Amino acid sequence: MRQTRLTQAIGAGVVLAVTSLAMSHGAAATAPPPVTSGVDSATPGARSAGDRLFAYLGNGGYDVESYDVAYDYVADRSLMNSHVRIKAVARQDLSELSLDSAGQRIKVVKINGVRARYEKQNEKLVIEPRSPLPKDKPFTVEIDFVADRTAAPPSPATPGQQRSISGWWDHGSDGFALLGQPDRAHLFFPMNDHPGDKARVTFRITTPKDMTAVANGTLVSRTSHGDRSTWVYATRDPIPTHVVQAAVGQFKEFRGTGPHGLPLRSFVTRESAVSAAPQVDLAAQHLTWVEEQIGSPFPYETYGVLGVDEYGAALETATVSTYSANPGLSPREVPTMIHELVHQYFGDAVSPETWDDMWISEGHATFYTFVYQDERKAVPMRDSMERAYEYDMENRSLSGPPGRLVNAADVLGATNAPGALMLYGLRQQLGPEVFRSIERTFVERYRHKNATTQDYIDVVNEISGRDFTRYIDEWIYGSKTPPMPS
Repeated sequence: MRQTRLTQAIGAGVVLAVTSLAMSHGAAATAPPPVTSGVDSATPGARSAGDRLFAYLGNGGYDVESYDVAYDYVADRSLMNSHVRIKAVARQDLSELSLDSAGQRIKVVKINGVRARYEKQNEKLVIEPRSPLPKDKPFTVEIDFVADRTAAPPSPATPGQQRSISGWWDHGSDGFALLGQPDRAHLFFPMNDHPGDKARVTFRITTPKDMTAVANGTLVSRTSHGDRSTWVYATRDPIPTHVVQAAVGQFKEFRGTGPHGLPLRSFVTRESAVSAAPQVDLAAQHLTWVEEQIGSPFPYETYGVLGVDEYGAALETATVSTYSANPGLSPREVPTMIHELVHQYFGDAVSPETWDDMWISEGHATFYTFVYQDERKAVPMRDSMERAYEYDMENRSLSGPPGRLVNAADVLGATNAPGALMLYGLRQQLGPEVFRSIERTFVERYRHKNATTQDYIDVVNEISGRDFTRYIDEWIYGSKTPPMPS
């Protein structure tokens, strides 16, 4: 993701200032008393994924396999009748489970078709099934809720800040788009909001007939009844929650074909479509370049860009990177488009296991952006790296090293420069061919999975035949910026 401050400091940076979310309390649903018989060893699932930076995110006791989300969008109304169906597998005998949920009015909760007790506790939706859920067995949670696109409670990461972007939901007078990174995606629907629990996602969005819905994945169907249309999109592969996307607007569609016949579908608001077309048309060329650099085919079944009005950042929403179309999609934004495309590999397909591993995502996206600018003779690589080095020298003592940041609010800004510098030095020492082999192996080994810093170190040592543990540790965990790579 892009942030103005970082862009100015080190070039095509990508970050958004984290903003706000305090939580609302909802009333517990009326339901029959829980049945306690069934699994004697059942215990409540953890109400945290145990993340060091975002301890309030995520939940334990189960793994989500898929989300199926339905929105009923009505123009000029901020409230949407909504539904989510969650398929998961219990990883312990569960007497209780929780989901991350904020800014929603919960109406009904069912587990395996049976109404369940629930209670909103700050940003947690705590659910008590009538019978315990047995370990290693699949189960389904269905929730009817009202999504409020004006909801903007402050984030626990920055409790004193008001949101500094145009909104997590709204992008203009007509329609909406989602912007959930790093910790706001559970405004959109109840979920297990941590990158360690990836899942396939389906969106079913009903709109006025003259509007278009866009979401992650492939368009499965579009059906119309009267003056309303329902659009169904689904991902083939699991994605982390912070890069979900669903949008409604007056969009012009662009179609094309990428390398190996990859279907390309992009959408830009109609008023910006003509000016944005030259940049949208670069998607196939960008895909070819990134594939050659990493040595691995694009990891998803489709790709495109989404250009909306008043979007607060550039974001690597899976399969359809999102930008501000006015005036964002312009020649100067091409490096950012490379940045978000690289994120589809590093960040989306290969997701960080914890937020302490976010340099894997931001560092790679920044590094390859610098390579692209250097090859196009726009900005010399050495100049980009020197600016990145100055940025890290100035900020590491305040924000901490990228793998042990002091504040969660820095996760999208303070991980770009040191990650890119470490990768630059690694390629300088090993040469481009060995470095490409490392990148390809890492991507293909952890594609559609999660990876840690140690996983990357292991691949580097394996492919290079040398021990780079200390070198990488100093860049990712060291309290001081290591010497500038030569």
